[in-house]
Amino acid sequence: MTVSRTFDLANEQVRDLILEECARVVRGDGLLVIPTDTVYGIAADAFSPQGVAKLLQAKGRGRDMPPPVLVPRAETVMGLAEAVDSSVMELTARFWPGPLTIICNAQPSLHWDLGDTHGTVGLRMPDHEDTLALLSKVGPLAVSSANLSGEPAAVNVEQAQSMLGDRVDIFLDGGEAPGGQSSTIIDMSGSVPRMLREGPISFDELAEVVDGLEPLAPEA
Repeated sequence: MTVSRTFDLANEQVRDLILEECARVVRGDGLLVIPTDTVYGIAADAFSPQGVAKLLQAKGRGRDMPPPVLVPRAETVMGLAEAVDSSVMELTARFWPGPLTIICNAQPSLHWDLGDTHGTVGLRMPDHEDTLALLSKVGPLAVSSANLSGEPAAVNVEQAQSMLGDRVDIFLDGGEAPGGQSSTIIDMSGSVPRMLREGPISFDELAEVVDGLEPLAPEA
């Protein structure tokens, strides 16, 4: 059984050591709970099939609900997504770092297994200093909200611990999540761009950047 540890990111004297330990754990297929600008997330190395499988198991999810991927910089999109067009780049320029997940067609040459993605990947650059520092050390992380499937997303480390417990190797305590709301999701993988979830960024804001954007389906 995993014996989880909790580190306080407010302790700046050992912050770099904490992030190095997190990087070591992730590279060994382990799981982290991390603060972001929206809600807390449960994270694994995006290129570790074992880590991603652990992530889905910890949440009680199947492969039919693959996690999105957090990236350290907008330029990373070019290496992970295929046929990135000007609209995607305009979205990253305006809303990243920030609470927008962009679904793109994944590069077919990538050696990863995020679940049943049907050739797509959801990408986001979070607006959170500590998370970006971690991503810069370890590269892209598969991250889903830190909660059991069907439960509300954790907005502080205590909520995440109460749900995930020893399923996770390290909990990073970054205080209360400043956003408290899951990201907006836009699907740019098809011929018609579609809004899949409205969060902190509204349909009207996205429509200013993306021509022909379809709104959230009424049943969603």
